[in-house]
Amino acid sequence: MSDLAAHRTREPVHEQHVDGFGTVRVVPLDAHADAGTVHGWVSEERAVFWGMNGLTREQVAEIYAHMDTLDTHHAFLILKEEEPVALLQTYEPEADRVGECYPVEPGDMGVHLLLAPAGPDAARPGWTAALVRAIASYVLLALDRRRIVVDPDVRNEKAIARFLKEGFTAGPEVVLPEIDLPDVYLPEKHAQLAFLTREPAFPQ
Repeated sequence: MSDLAAHRTREPVHEQHVDGFGTVRVVPLDAHADAGTVHGWVSEERAVFWGMNGLTREQVAEIYAHMDTLDTHHAFLILKEEEPVALLQTYEPEADRVGECYPVEPGDMGVHLLLAPAGPDAARPGWTAALVRAIASYVLLALDRRRIVVDPDVRNEKAIARFLKEGFTAGPEVVLPEIDLPDVYLPEKHAQLAFLTREPAFPQ
């Protein structure tokens, strides 16, 4: 099965119709079948803060294959009408370096989000709001979490502004420590924390 079609046979962990946007599906990432798609996204200059610029397709696949062995970190493709439009990673903050930088509360879940390139027609009004809404529904309602935590690089002003526009509240600036292990290396990162809690996002 082609890299472009492999995701279509997977059972979604979340599916939601967003008015004016379409059907959003969250499907588990297949580290090898989706390697071409993901490598193309993370290799672009706009994705420099994702931290995978310069890696080969095989190296990207290995990173996500390792993640697939963890109980605390998970990766997903976000589909719009069956087409991949974003890469989502979720993680337990207490099992991640961000947990060393703020007081983790019960029900917290960390999220990393990378949007697919816009393509020839760069105008996509409403895309970010629709995708963030669907992801928030998945994490806060379907997974019954109380709060989403994001930690974009402080230099990534576009991502920070995007999260704040979609209802996140800015937290402190922190320094995530370097991680140098046999299976993973992450350089020190200056991050802006932001939070989205369930009650304001989805009032009863």
